[in-house]
Amino acid sequence: MIHVLAVITTRPGMRDAVLGLFRANMPAVHAEKGCIEYVPAIDAEGFPPLYGPDTFVVIEKWATPADLKAHAAAPHMAAYAARVKDMAAARAIHVLAPA
Repeated sequence: MIHVLAVITTRPGMRDAVLGLFRANMPAVHAEKGCIEYVPAIDAEGFPPLYGPDTFVVIEKWATPADLKAHAAAPHMAAYAARVKDMAAARAIHVLAPA
């Protein structure tokens, strides 16, 4: 299994718009071979914020490295990236293996 934490930072005030496009793309991702989990998360209320109002984290689990690579090359991911390109400020992708 492969775990991914993708930290996505949007331009100021754009997080909700990007999350809307992200959620619209989720069914296509969930239908991909090897997708176990693919969900967005934000800072939890009542705790010190870690990321702030313009950032969300995508929590992913994939059955195999090949499944993750196929996901990255999927046409719906290219379309999503094109839609959010002007709203994004930064992203950091962390690919991890179970310990």
